[in-house]
Amino acid sequence: MPLYMIVSSLTDEGARTLKKNPHRVKEVNSELEKMGVKVIEQYVVLGNYDFLNIVEAPNEVIVAAAMVELASRGTIRTNTFPIIPVDEFLKKLA
Repeated sequence: MPLYMIVSSLTDEGARTLKKNPHRVKEVNSELEKMGVKVIEQYVVLGNYDFLNIVEAPNEVIVAAAMVELASRGTIRTNTFPIIPVDEFLKKLA
């Protein structure tokens, strides 16, 4: 199944929500799964972004729709990138 990297930044409202309810992160992961996007790995990062997620989904349309849903809430902004496992890439080059 295709993999995607999503980097995200909390808005001020998102930071307030997370501070009040730290478990919201896991709740959003469950919501994403219902939208067809499964979180494989998730990290908190320092710098320009707050989170880095590796997800899988059947296609980019499903990921894009899920990201629009999240953005519409006003708590987070995302950037999404398709990613390819190195071994899979090397196989194609061989």
